[in-house]
Amino acid sequence: MRKASFALLLGIVLCSSALLSQAKTADVNGDWELTVQSQRGPIVWSVNFAQDGEKLAVAMVGPKGNEFKGEGTIKGSEIQWSITRKSPQGDQITIIYKGKVEGGTMSGQADMGGVATVDWAAKKK
Repeated sequence: MRKASFALLLGIVLCSSALLSQAKTADVNGDWELTVQSQRGPIVWSVNFAQDGEKLAVAMVGPKGNEFKGEGTIKGSEIQWSITRKSPQGDQITIIYKGKVEGGTMSGQADMGGVATVDWAAKKK
């Protein structure tokens, strides 16, 4: 009976440890180089994430030096943030980035205000 109880307890501890390690929030704090695959070819952005637990403050600088600020979240390895900028027609457009973090890289898709969806990938600087 003691061996069965010990085995059960050990199984619970191992399963709990596995679940906790999967739930650990990725650390994305700092500077990243993000490449968006647009219709006109790849566009490279400098991105800074200031992480406070699951909350993100985001600053993105485009190839022409324009800076855009936004907010987002990170839960486990799932990341999401948004910025608002002007479209080529002068309208405000909100771009929502969603993806997955894997160590010093991340990738996903960006919803370009409901007009298009593009792939993106980033690596930590």
